[in-house]
Amino acid sequence: MSSEKSLFRRKSIAAILQNPPADHEGHASPGGLERHLTVRDLTALGIAAIIGAGIFSTIGKASLDGGPAVSLLFVFTAIACAFSALCYAQFAATIPVSGSAYTYAYASFGELAAWIIGWALIMEYAVGNIVVAISWSDYFTGLMDGIGLHIPLWLTMGTQTGHAGYEAVQMLVQSGKSLAEATAAVSPAQLDGYKAWMQAPALTDSLHLVIDLPAFTITVAITALVYIGIKESKNVSNLLVLLKLIIVFVVIAVGAFYVQPANWHPFAPNGVGGVLKGVSAVFFAYIGFDAISTTAEECKNPQRDLPKAMMYALIICTVLYVIITMVLTGMVSYKELGVGDPLSFVFAKVGLPRLSGLVAVSAVFAMASVLLVFQLGQPRIWLTMSRDGLLPSVFSRIHPRFHTPSFATIVTGFFVAVPALILNMDLVVDLTSIGTLFAFALVCGGILIIDPYGKSEARFKVPYINGKWLVPLILALGAYLVFRFNATGNHEFWLDATGQHGWLQIDASSGKVTGGFAHQIPALVFLLFCVGMSVLSFRKRLSLLPTLGLLINLYLMTELGISNWTLFFVWLLIGLAVYFGYGYKNSKLGKVAVATAA
Repeated sequence: MSSEKSLFRRKSIAAILQNPPADHEGHASPGGLERHLTVRDLTALGIAAIIGAGIFSTIGKASLDGGPAVSLLFVFTAIACAFSALCYAQFAATIPVSGSAYTYAYASFGELAAWIIGWALIMEYAVGNIVVAISWSDYFTGLMDGIGLHIPLWLTMGTQTGHAGYEAVQMLVQSGKSLAEATAAVSPAQLDGYKAWMQAPALTDSLHLVIDLPAFTITVAITALVYIGIKESKNVSNLLVLLKLIIVFVVIAVGAFYVQPANWHPFAPNGVGGVLKGVSAVFFAYIGFDAISTTAEECKNPQRDLPKAMMYALIICTVLYVIITMVLTGMVSYKELGVGDPLSFVFAKVGLPRLSGLVAVSAVFAMASVLLVFQLGQPRIWLTMSRDGLLPSVFSRIHPRFHTPSFATIVTGFFVAVPALILNMDLVVDLTSIGTLFAFALVCGGILIIDPYGKSEARFKVPYINGKWLVPLILALGAYLVFRFNATGNHEFWLDATGQHGWLQIDASSGKVTGGFAHQIPALVFLLFCVGMSVLSFRKRLSLLPTLGLLINLYLMTELGISNWTLFFVWLLIGLAVYFGYGYKNSKLGKVAVATAA
């Protein structure tokens, strides 16, 4: 077998299904993962992951950028997720084992692609949980302040946030402003960062002990729960989901009486571009059903229950998101929603401080449940990659008493808890979204490889609709709508794509890339890909739904900007170094191929 071919060696579905429990080989502890999860538990896990930081945190920033029209973005994103969910469901019914998109890619694209998606999923879960832990900390410290227990500022935010606030004030002082003028000119968040930095113990002249202790503590506590067992984890998850759904229904019921329809005008104040700015924040809310598929080996009937749970969770959460968005933007102007705790904020704004406090309490529990689901998911990715020899065998060690991936769970906790101590979450939301979209795109593409014409005998399969004419027609219609209703964005895109704005445009105040040729490279590649998929669909009669899922996910990735793509590729390069340094040489599938060839 040539080196090139061996990079794309695929694992047969039969071989995957014969994969032994994690400790079947080489470990002293017998047994594998225990099957405790039903369709109700799986649906609850999906809701636990989806109804969390999206509703209680990132929805505010998305509404500020897009106005009330962000509710339509939730619908659009849910449709994109529905295509992906159908493909996930078919894979889950065909290959009911742990590993999620990693395992599915191994069966469809081959080992290198499987490694890449596994590496991306590691980033997705770890970075996503850092966001959730930091957001949980914000709500928790606010709740403690509300009941009179004040945590020192330098223990409530990451080192990066504190130093950024300090630098912002220092820059204004150096420009000639007095300290009082400088502190009055910065944002409230920057002022808090400055105060935290000045109040914190100094480790050196340039480093102060500013850490997010609540974020670290909740991560350690959740990791301990996940380590103890899946049964205990699912019981806690079910309880937290019930609590958060009650709170969401109360928010909708009470908030509806304070809606002022005038706040819905203009519906899309910043146009299509403003709405699409919320893609990363909105999509971040939907990554939960990916986590459901990582628990396949702990389901009582994965082939029946996983597809159902994915669709149930997606439908329930989409309806709730759309209603919540309309209520929020109806209660107050979208211009006021750029806050970290939008649900608490709107009720305080309309004179309901008690309900505002109740929402803050519920958010603490709601985001803890998100953390729980993601901390369940990532160790099972490590475990499956270890089973295949791509990671050291210690990652597939199962605890003899708790029947959980013990070492992988501890490593997951470390890689979330420590960064949560020091980082802020401005960029990590986008990184989580790009990793998730990449996984979704590969899963949709995988269905086009293993079952392009809907002939699978799996218990669930994506309905086959001939895309020969429909794919080119839908893409042509999409191009017309963009050309017709997004004139400003089209003009800016043309100036960037022709290089008239230079290589990069960077906003001086935020430091973010806002334009330039480099910024449009993902979109230009996507346009070429659309042409290629139109031709391929016409010639090969590809299944419509997976094709649309693939295209929509890739399109959403283009909206995340060149900065996130750059960081994503850096992460993938690190992953490739690990793969060629360890995984390629130790791959069990590779060893079988060598033995067969000999």
